Amino acid sequence: MRYWPKGYGGRRRSLEELKREGWRKQNLLVVSPHDPRLTWPERELVRQLGEKLYGERRRGEEHHHD
Repeated sequence: MRYWPKGYGGRRRSLEELKREGWRKQNLLVVSPHDPRLTWPERELVRQLGEKLYGERRRGEEHHHD
């Protein structure tokens, strides 16, 4: 049997698992304004919050990782 230090080896968590854990344990919310699970008003709210906190996105910087 091999010993793996915490955080090394084993099963890699999915992005959704990481986001869920971040929300539940650290009150961090990671959400895309393109998430199809959100309604249009929810996506628009996410976009507006992102622009308020971090400024507008420049053209050509849109990444869709849904």
